[in-house]
Amino acid sequence: MSKVYLIGAGPGDEELLTLKGKRILEKCTAVMYDRLANDSLLKYLNKDCKIYYCGKEPGCHYKTQEEINNMLVKLAKEGHIVGRIKGGDPYIFGRGGEEALRLHEEGIEFEVIPGITSAISVLNYAGIPATHRGIAQSFHVFTGKSTEKLNINWEAAAKSNGTLIFLMGLESIETITSKLMENGKEKTCPCAVIRKGTTSKQRKVTGTLENISIKVREKGFKSPCIIVIGEVVSLNEKLSWFEKKPLYGKNICITRTKEQSKEFREKLLDLGAEVTEINTIVVKDTSDNLKNYIEKLAEYDYITFTSVNGANSFFKYLREVNYDVRKIKAVFAAIGKATADAIMDRGIVPEIIAEDFIAESLFKAMRKHIKAGDKILVPRSKQARPYLVEELRNLGCEVDEVFTYDVEKGEIFDINAFEEVDITIFTSPTTVKNLIEMVGLDKVKEKQVIAIGPITNKELLKNGIEAVVCDEYSTDGIIKKLIEIKGEQ
Repeated sequence: MSKVYLIGAGPGDEELLTLKGKRILEKCTAVMYDRLANDSLLKYLNKDCKIYYCGKEPGCHYKTQEEINNMLVKLAKEGHIVGRIKGGDPYIFGRGGEEALRLHEEGIEFEVIPGITSAISVLNYAGIPATHRGIAQSFHVFTGKSTEKLNINWEAAAKSNGTLIFLMGLESIETITSKLMENGKEKTCPCAVIRKGTTSKQRKVTGTLENISIKVREKGFKSPCIIVIGEVVSLNEKLSWFEKKPLYGKNICITRTKEQSKEFREKLLDLGAEVTEINTIVVKDTSDNLKNYIEKLAEYDYITFTSVNGANSFFKYLREVNYDVRKIKAVFAAIGKATADAIMDRGIVPEIIAEDFIAESLFKAMRKHIKAGDKILVPRSKQARPYLVEELRNLGCEVDEVFTYDVEKGEIFDINAFEEVDITIFTSPTTVKNLIEMVGLDKVKEKQVIAIGPITNKELLKNGIEAVVCDEYSTDGIIKKLIEIKGEQ
């Protein structure tokens, strides 16, 4: 028998998970999660972790609370480190207490990891402070689910000068507003309803106690929503910050390796996007292939890298065999800024850097320097295009091509995560092929697509997928194109 962690996942924004929540997820061997938790959190799980979806939707493994409780007990008794991911905080209308009591009854050790509750954070992202000096000195949180059956003191709530916050109350919004007005709350009191707060699908409707239910129904809002009632709502336009970010409202799918996605993902998050990360490729190290060339390293005139992975695998192998890079006299060449940065991280400044992230651009840059008879080493992927090596050999250069890494198809934790995507980013032909295999061609065609450059776009066109092609073949070029597209919509 092991241990169960009840983990608060926060309101939806993947970065609102606590550091402790992330650390525990990384060591779990089995995880249960529901629809209110961001699927992006699954990337913190180890590859052997068992995953169980237990939302209240078709296709889920366990629907009732009793079934969920039973599964938690079963997994713990099997010896798993169990993570139960719950939206918001486990103990705020999340039925975490019921799960904890069942574990206690079974004698199973458990720990509760608090989460950021949507009652406060969703308001924050909508520009509404729960309290504000001179306006609201308190806030009160209610569950709005089955409001007619709840023992709410409507008279006390109506007479309160604090902010009233109803979670899960959309279906009961008419009851909530009418009960408050019946008990003396001014019908002109400002109100807001926020749907899917802190995510790319966040939407907000503001009005008064008298008309908010009509406005919400006109907009076609569906759960999950939060209802906010109080004078603080009037501050929402001045205090709105999330909705003003350049990529607000967009869920963007990035398809690179896990290692390459981190920096790009963070840039997108800072710009207000929600990121769905599907690692379509996994890098397999084959740098041992360099062993037949290690004695020749000092003889090369040029060492050329066509990717960050190529640079990383090359220097990783040198370290493993204790090779002193000062023996290398070659000029270093890089396909683009990111690859150049990977080389510079090792204290080496590449003298040749291609303007664009394509082999044609790298060859054009090298051609100004090389001559027939030059010895060139090209450490790269087994799947790389032959263009660069062929062109260098056509010029009479002696080229050693070494496959220092291989690219394999990645895995997808939850195919349903792709449903929420607005724009898909492709950075290589391999990412195109693999995503199509993972989610299906029709699903990919449903989304707006951006290709990093013409080579990637060629693969998309082969599959009948129309894409916007970046003017600058880099992650910065992708971001510029995303902001341009958003501005046109």
